[in-house]
This record gives sequence, C-alpha cells and structure tokens, in this order.
Amino acid sequence: MTTGNRFKLIGILLLAASISWSALPDSVDGEPLPSLAPLVKRVAPAVVNIRVSQTVQRGSPYGDDMFRRFFGLPEGSREIASAGSGVIVDASNGYILTNHHVVENAAKIQISLLNEQTLDAEIVGSDAATDIAVIKVDPKNLVELPIGDSNDVEVGDFVIAIGNPFGLGHTVTSGIVSALGRTGISRNGYEDFIQTDASINPGNSGGALVNMRGELVGINSAIISRTGGNVGIGFAVPSEIAKSIMRQILDFGEVRRGLLGVSIQTIDTDSAKALGAEVESGALVSAVEPGSAAEKAGLHVDDIITKVNSKKINNSRELMNAIGLKGSGEQVDIEYVRDGRTRSVTATLGQRTVTRSDGSDIHPGLAGAQFADASATNSGGIEVTEVEPGSPAAQRGLRTGDLITAVNRQPVQNLLQLRAIAEANQILFLLVQRGDRALMLQIR
Repeated sequence: MTTGNRFKLIGILLLAASISWSALPDSVDGEPLPSLAPLVKRVAPAVVNIRVSQTVQRGSPYGDDMFRRFFGLPEGSREIASAGSGVIVDASNGYILTNHHVVENAAKIQISLLNEQTLDAEIVGSDAATDIAVIKVDPKNLVELPIGDSNDVEVGDFVIAIGNPFGLGHTVTSGIVSALGRTGISRNGYEDFIQTDASINPGNSGGALVNMRGELVGINSAIISRTGGNVGIGFAVPSEIAKSIMRQILDFGEVRRGLLGVSIQTIDTDSAKALGAEVESGALVSAVEPGSAAEKAGLHVDDIITKVNSKKINNSRELMNAIGLKGSGEQVDIEYVRDGRTRSVTATLGQRTVTRSDGSDIHPGLAGAQFADASATNSGGIEVTEVEPGSPAAQRGLRTGDLITAVNRQPVQNLLQLRAIAEANQILFLLVQRGDRALMLQIR
C-alpha cells in the first residue's frame, strides 16, 4: 500500500469514528448508557432560586450630608437586587437552607421553584461564621432533598452541583470531590469546606452539592478564581455542619457554639522540640478557664492537643474550627500529649456566652464591624464577628474571624475593657490574632 493510500484509509477510519460518535447508541448489548438524568429529575425540584432585595442609603463616601449637597448627590435610598440559591430540606415546614451572605441585610426575599412558582420567604435565623442561613416559605406542594452524612464523603466521589449561576435558574454541573477539610478560604471564623471541581459560579451560592444517592452533602458557598468565574475550585459547607447550625437555630432561635474554655497556641516541630515533646504538630494549652469543659475533663496547661474526634489537629486554627463547629452540650473525644505520654479524654462542651457590640458605639474607626466577647476556644479576647465591606473597620484592615487580644499594649478579655480604652484614646493599636499570625492594626 502506498503512503497516499494509507493516509486515505486513516482519513476514512477517522471519519467513520466521528460519525459513530455523533450517533451514539442509547444502549450497548441491551444495557442503557449511564446518565445522571434520573438523579437530576429526582433532586432538582428541591433546589430553589432566591431573589433578594436590599434597601441601601445614598450618601457621600464620607457620610457627610454637606458634602452630598455640595456636589448634588442624590438623597434618600435605593433598592438593589441579588440572586442566589437554596435547598428545601423540610417540605412539611417549608424550611430552606442557603448561605448567610445570600440573604444578609435582605429587605425582601422571594424564591422560585422548578415549576416557576414564586413564593415569599422570611429569615428564620442566620450564622455569619459558618455562612449558613435558614429561611421559610409557605409549605405547600414542596419537594425536599434528604440530608446525607458529609462525614461519609471521600475524595474522588462523584457529585453534582445545582443552583442559579449568573441568573440561569436550575443549572446542573458535575464533578468529583477534590479535597476535604479545606480552611483559610473565606474570612469567616469556622471552616471545614468540601472542595469540588463541579462548576460553581456566582449565583450558585446556597445551592446543593449532591452525591450519587441523591442526598445533600454540602451547601455551595465559595470559589477561588482570578476572574470571578469557575476554574474548577469550588467549596461547599458540609451537610453535617449545615444541619447542626439549622438544628440550633430551630431549637433555640440562635446558634449556641460549644465552648472548651482554653487558650491555645500552635505547636510545630521546632517549638515541640524546645518543650521536649515528641509531636510534629498540635495546639498547646496555655490557659484553662476555671469551671470550663476543659477543666472538668482534666486538661492542664502545657497539654498538647493532637486530635479531636480522631481528626488530626495541626494548629490552633484547626482546634478552633473543630470546637466552634460543635454545639453546646455535644461531647468530643480529645487526644493529647502530657509528659511524653499520649492520653485521651471526653469533654462535654459548655455554652459560649456572647456579649455583642457594634463598632460605631465603641470608636468611629471601628464602624461597620460587629464584636463579641471571647471565642469558641479561647478563654478571653474579643472576636470580630462581622465586617461590612468598604466600612471604616474594613478599610483599616479588620476581618471577620479576627481575635483582638490587646489594645494599646493592654491585654483585653472583653468588650468592656475595649470600650474603656477607646473612650480614653483617639488612636487605638489593636493586637490581632488571625489564624496563626499576629498583627498590629492602627485605628484612627
């Protein structure tokens, strides 16, 4: 066969292959080809589109009425709209899970079902630290999605994401679970994200991450992207966390986080060597609050916590997440090292008592931030629970989840101490713990 004939034969074979591919049969040897269509038909009616209306005040960037009048800026307020997604998890009561950031500051909420029916919704409760919210609609003719156990999810599992990306309602994408236990993704305080390469785009927030059994295993929440579009790195709040937050909201009307009652520091190989401890990583207990769950369980200063519920603890942030994502009254198994020996204990978490305050009541430079006494694991300090984008507090570098431990070189344990220092000083220097880093912020 000549070279020219060989090329002709290859071309014919390629053309035949392309024709065969374009006319893919419905079945092979009597067996239907795999399809996600039956799964999607079953679960899609439980995913809703959410439209949120917010009323914002017009004004100058400096909040100065004279500035506004001088430059002829418009007065009054204006309405802005945004879109997101949600998941019906209790059809008989009309409860829907979504993200906190989807419904935050909402003046009006409407949801659209797959059958294009529109219903008004109201917020039952919301938690900024986990980015989970519960909303409610009239429970008529609803379809719910069963909640699966996200603890059973493994890397490599197939999943589908359903939501409202870019306003394109009820869009389905597929992929796999890329990683588990991701932290450091958002600015919120508590993270344990499922990572997936199923396409998640703006508007997917609050939508469903579903396993192949048709169970909800995550609430889609965030992406990493330089352009704002999907690049195959999306994150979902695990269903066990979302379920715990929802249960607390419905039972108590608020989120009651577990409290261990310890102050902690990250331990790495070098610091462990300096302490003579044979551990690679963990969280060193530097203080135990009297009467706390930690004291009752027998934890001591200098203990190094290495596991919680069999999950390895590499640093103080991971311990904060492990405890802060539990509810008060829950039991946790803690593995720790003391005097070179590995020990274990079960602690029943106490209830975190929170005193909240708006930053504008404390200091003009803190306007736009919300503060609360203590944190989920630390026995003292002031937690930044929320920071409004573009606010004075945000411009000065504060982030949600920051822990303020000292002001103007004075240790602070609560908001009363911060307020007293702020009343006596126009300039504040905040010592802030952010994850494993400590930094100083100047507030004017």
